[in-house]
Order: sequence, then C-alpha cells, then structure tokens
Amino acid sequence: MSTPPQGALPLPDFDHIPFGSLAARVRSLDIQQLEQLIGYERNHGQRILVLELLEHRRDELREGAEPTSGSPDAMKPEVAGSPDSDASVGAEPGPAVNPPAHGDPTNPAQPR
Repeated sequence: MSTPPQGALPLPDFDHIPFGSLAARVRSLDIQQLEQLIGYERNHGQRILVLELLEHRRDELREGAEPTSGSPDAMKPEVAGSPDSDASVGAEPGPAVNPPAHGDPTNPAQPR
C-alpha cells in the first residue's frame, strides 16, 4: 500500500500537530482516514505515541464508536499569529543589577 503525500492527508500539516492536540483532531476522522494517517506515520515519522493514538482511535471506531462532528482543522491553538512589526522583545531595560557589598559571587577574582 502506498502512502499519500503529506498534502493529501486528512489532517493538514499532520507532521507539525503537537501530540496534545492530535487526540482531539482525530476524533472527527473515519476509519479510512485513520488508516491513511497510520500508513503515513509508519513510513515517515514512526512516532510510537502517535501510532498508538491513531490505532487506538481506529479500534474504537471498529467497536462501534462514531466520528464526532466538526472539522479536524477547525481549531488550531498551536498556531501562533505573526508578531506586530512594531513590537520588539526586550525594548525596555530591566532593573539595574548591583553586586552584593561583599563582592560579586560570580567573579572568582573578588573576595566573598
């Protein structure tokens, strides 16, 4: 059985979905779609936890569970928006750091 290219998979950007989000995403897939992902994962990523998750969900469907409604790519909390071009991290300086009166503990040349 040949595996589909990543762009033809039922979950867009499957390789980059964090494991914590994957369980919710696969709940809307049917057995055929899960088989596609299992085949792809076996031939590409071989991530044991991902394979176990996909196979467990496939087994649930075989035992009578139904796919949930909704789109597998409807909610993407792990995708961060692009930052504003005006915002810069660390623009404000932090408080001044003064070494303790008895010397700088990180400098071996100063007494402690």
